[in-house]
Amino acid sequence: MRLALPGASAEAIFAPVQSQTAFEETLERLGTAIKLGLLAPGARLPAERELCRQLGISRSTLRQALTALVQSGHLHATRGRSGGTFVAESPPPADEPSAALLAGWRDACDQRLAVELAVAVLAAERAEPESLAPLDEFVALMDANLEDFPAFRRADVRWHLGLAEAAGSQRLLAAMTEAQGQMTDLISYIAHPPELLAWTNQQHARMLAAVRRRDGDRAMRIMTEHLKGTEHVLAGLLPAVQA
Repeated sequence: MRLALPGASAEAIFAPVQSQTAFEETLERLGTAIKLGLLAPGARLPAERELCRQLGISRSTLRQALTALVQSGHLHATRGRSGGTFVAESPPPADEPSAALLAGWRDACDQRLAVELAVAVLAAERAEPESLAPLDEFVALMDANLEDFPAFRRADVRWHLGLAEAAGSQRLLAAMTEAQGQMTDLISYIAHPPELLAWTNQQHARMLAAVRRRDGDRAMRIMTEHLKGTEHVLAGLLPAVQA
């Protein structure tokens, strides 16, 4: 089946994405299109070269996003002359989130952004080397559990809480705990392909390096990229809820 979309819909889906969150925004764009039926079950995506041109991204970024969507069950790929990347005939099932949870998901992302940006800046100013050493262990633990999301998520939460502890603010640590709890509720409703988890953990390592260099501006930029990426993924992969 070939892709057949109204011109405006096709332009919206395949318009250029922002460079800083290209991977996650591509996930959002394609995931949302699949969720809303703009990319119908069985539809074949344009060739990689054409998608890269339309989205304004590199082939490696596109392949990362497509691999993540294949791993999550939203797409499937076939080889051969008639092969390509196709929308799954049956999207992955998911428990339906409550209307209240979905209604507040962007507010939860905003709250997390405010808290974690402050943590990144203060950690870069205040963190002692010994307070950062356990965070290296959590990065390694996440790398070792890309196929086991519950284990990955436990290490992920501990990494973020550890960074808040290193920032030296008990109130920020309490706020971080609340924000992480809200995000856990939300992300339990989406798929967690290993490709996406690996990308996320690379950002953890980069942030940690910036904090060690006392580079608060860079730590904040990477944290923004990290959190905005999560927001894109939630927008693309959270299941639709009927009113």
